[in-house]
Amino acid sequence: MNKGELVENMADAAGISKAAAERALTGLLDSISGALSKGDKVTLVGFGTFSISKRSARQGRNPQTGAAIKIPARKVARFKPGSKLAEAVK
Repeated sequence: MNKGELVENMADAAGISKAAAERALTGLLDSISGALSKGDKVTLVGFGTFSISKRSARQGRNPQTGAAIKIPARKVARFKPGSKLAEAVK
């Protein structure tokens, strides 16, 4: 499912226009992104938790040459599914 299909499903489920559903989805995604960029955790009970994790610097290898390269430390977004989502996927 892509964003357009998700917007269409949201509009049908909520009985609203596709434009309103797209604004709602964009607002949700912007809110989650903003909270994560501040280092906050976003928990949607039953659905899951979005959080930030730190990945430490490490050594890697260039697969073409085999030369060692340094991979810098960075922050990555994580998602842990909630109980209802995990049960729905089973």
